[in-house]
Amino acid sequence: MRIEINHSLTCSLPPGAAALVMHLMLTPPSGPSQTVESWSVEAAGIGNAGRFRDSYGNAVHLVNQTRPEGDITIGARGTVVTQDTNGVLGKLAGEPVPSLYKRVTALTRAPVTLYGKYRSAKDSRLDVLHGLMARVGETLGLPEQDEPMTQMQATGEQTQDQGTQPDPELPPNADYVHLFIGAARALDIPARYICGYVAAGDGHAGGLHAWAEAYDDRLGWIGFDPRHQICPTERYVRLCVGLDAETALPLRTAPAGEIAQKAAVKAA
Repeated sequence: MRIEINHSLTCSLPPGAAALVMHLMLTPPSGPSQTVESWSVEAAGIGNAGRFRDSYGNAVHLVNQTRPEGDITIGARGTVVTQDTNGVLGKLAGEPVPSLYKRVTALTRAPVTLYGKYRSAKDSRLDVLHGLMARVGETLGLPEQDEPMTQMQATGEQTQDQGTQPDPELPPNADYVHLFIGAARALDIPARYICGYVAAGDGHAGGLHAWAEAYDDRLGWIGFDPRHQICPTERYVRLCVGLDAETALPLRTAPAGEIAQKAAVKAA
């Protein structure tokens, strides 16, 4: 599937900022499930940006601006060709060792009620991961009607859906992806946070989205979307990866500013 993406971001800085540093992770990688056909990132100063790959393998632009005035705008757009791999990415060359993603962070803590039944289970790891995805959906509840994710949701600050009674054992900022990751890591399974895009279709709205990937010794990395209760399909485009939402932000600035963003994502 050919997917066209137009991602726009606006950053409002605090008054009197003398300089600005922007950390951009707005370049999707080519891999087993997707091939980047064309892509561009537009921002003032991007021509002189430092470019490198971070410890998670993300392509990063580091942009410096002096005496920025008004809102800062950034655009990322292009076309990505995807294929349905049933969520399986496999074992990717040049990536960090999977054990890096066993590290528990403040955002990836899960109550034992979520994963306890699988501690002594004799099921395969794949069956356990599918079971965890279902348990997260049961715990947080699933939206009756899917809507585009807000910037807050896409970066891991989701709250429980209206009408769902909060579990007192859940952390106050519990969301689908972080709970799944936390439960997997509690079972000693490497799991990581993915920020990306999803094209509209199959009853789902298009736009920014977040999901998880967990590691299986036989199959390698496998994607799980506990919000939609599916493994990623050809409608999904991976953008960046991290331990949690805080390490997989498409845009980070110093000094910190208010960031608004939206993405138009459609099948061509």
